[in-house]
Amino acid sequence: MTTITIGTKLPELTLPPISRTTLALYAGASGDHNPIHIDSDFAKKSGMPDVFAQGMLSMAYLGRLLTNWQPQSKLRKFGNKFSAITNLQDVITCSGEVVELLEINGEQCARVAIEACNQDNTKTLVGEALVAI
Repeated sequence: MTTITIGTKLPELTLPPISRTTLALYAGASGDHNPIHIDSDFAKKSGMPDVFAQGMLSMAYLGRLLTNWQPQSKLRKFGNKFSAITNLQDVITCSGEVVELLEINGEQCARVAIEACNQDNTKTLVGEALVAI
């Protein structure tokens, strides 16, 4: 078992390029059928160059980063802010680092800074999680 300390980095998670298929599958799974994410004509009429990823898709990727590191049963809190649009063909890499160790109600926890970045290192989501250790 690896010791978790301040500065412990979570194993990065890099996903395949965002495709129209990815967006359609996520729309079906999540129930988010907003046409700006799946209809190019609608997106262009709305002033966007094309469709773009649902924000919650990248948040789901951050969730996968966390549960690849620790079981879901240890996740106590998870939140983020959306900071940039994830476009078609973006390659998203999720990363995290333990920034604080603390005890909450008798339970040892780690506060983890998390982020999702595209291939240009633009942060698309930034947030944190609280994980029991």
